[in-house]
Amino acid sequence: MDNFEDYDIGNNEIWWSWKDGLGYGQHDNEPAYPGNGTGAAVGDETTLSYTEETIVHGGRQSMPLAYDNNKQGYAKYSETELTLTAPRDWTDEDVAELSIWFRGYPASVGSFVEGPVGTFTMTASGADIWVVNGVEADEFHFAYKMLSGAGSIIAKVNSVQNTNDWAKAGVMIRETLDPDSAHAFACVTPANGVAMQYRPSTGGTSANYNQTGVAAPYWVKLERSISGMFTVSHSANGSSWQPVTGSTPQNVPMGTNVYIGLALTAHDAALTCQAVFSNVTTTGTVTGQWAHQDIGILSNDAEPLYVAVSNAAGNPAVVVHDDPAAATIDTWTEWVIPLSVFADQGIVLTNVDRIALGLGTRGNMTAPGGSGKMFFDDIRLYRSREAAE
Repeated sequence: MDNFEDYDIGNNEIWWSWKDGLGYGQHDNEPAYPGNGTGAAVGDETTLSYTEETIVHGGRQSMPLAYDNNKQGYAKYSETELTLTAPRDWTDEDVAELSIWFRGYPASVGSFVEGPVGTFTMTASGADIWVVNGVEADEFHFAYKMLSGAGSIIAKVNSVQNTNDWAKAGVMIRETLDPDSAHAFACVTPANGVAMQYRPSTGGTSANYNQTGVAAPYWVKLERSISGMFTVSHSANGSSWQPVTGSTPQNVPMGTNVYIGLALTAHDAALTCQAVFSNVTTTGTVTGQWAHQDIGILSNDAEPLYVAVSNAAGNPAVVVHDDPAAATIDTWTEWVIPLSVFADQGIVLTNVDRIALGLGTRGNMTAPGGSGKMFFDDIRLYRSREAAE
C-alpha cells in the first residue's frame, strides 16, 4: 500500500499524499490545501526526500509524523490521511490483515515535583549541558519561568545524585528552549565542585570555571545585568557569597525575554539523576507558573495510536492500538489488524477510500494532550498470518 520509497522533493512530496495539519501550497494543477486542522506535521524538510532517511524499517525511507495535541489553534489530536488510488478492494486475493510498522521515542524520565511547599525534586537523564555527540548542544531537564530584562535566581541544591562526577544541578538563564541555546548556568556537581558555565551564543563554544572542594548541600546564584552581563556566585549558608574561583562576569547576549529556572543533567544518557532544590528566589520581572520539560532529549508523550479506515461515504472505522503507551515504543514494531475489525464497524472492504494514522483521541477538540514524533513504514495488506516477532 505504501512503503514510502517513492516520495521526493518537487515531484512527489510526501505531504501532498499524506495530508496533515500544516497543508501545502498550490502545485502543478492541484490547488493549495489548508491543512486538516489537527496537530499533525508530516515529513522532514532537512532531508533530500522530505522523508525520514535514517530511522527506517525497510528500504531507504519512512514517514516521520510529529504530533502536538496541545497546539494553539488546532484540534487536540493529530492525524494524517492518505486517499487511496489502488488497490481499493481490500478483499482481493484473500487479503485478511492490515500491517503497519511503527516506532516512536521512549517516554521522558524527566520530572519536576514540589513537595513539601518550597522544596522541588527533579529527575533527569541527558548526556550533558555542554557538548553532546560532538555538537554544542544540551540534554537535560529544565523547570522555568519567564524573565524580562535584568534579574537573578538563587537556589539551595540540597542534593544531587552521583550518576557522574559531572552531573550538574543548578540555576540557569537561557535564551530559548532549543538544545544549542545561549545560556548561563551556576551548578553544583557530585565530584567537581561548583561551576560557572555558559554558552555565549547559539551553538557557540561553551566555557567553564569550576571550584573543587564544594558539594551539596550548597547554594548557587546567577545574576543578569541590564547590559547582559552574567555573574555566578556561591555560598555555604545562603548569605555570604563569593565568585567561583577564576571566574569573571561574562557577556552572553540574549533577547529581553528569557527563561529562568532550575536545571539538571545526569551527564549519562543511560542513567536517571535526581536532585532536590529549595529556597528558590528570584528578582526582576519574573512571570508565569513553573513549567518544565526535557531539552535536547528525544521523547514521546504516551498518546493513543489509532488507524481510521473509510469508504467514500459514511463514518470511518477507528481501531486503537492495545497499548496506550504505543507512542513510546522505540523499536520497530508491527501492528497487525484483522480487516474483519473494520468490516464489523460497517466498512465495505471492496471499496476502501482512505486510511488515516493518528495520535490522541480522534475528534477531541477540548482536552489537551501530549506531543512527540512517530515513524511509519511498510503499510501493507496480507493474507492471514502470524505477526512478526
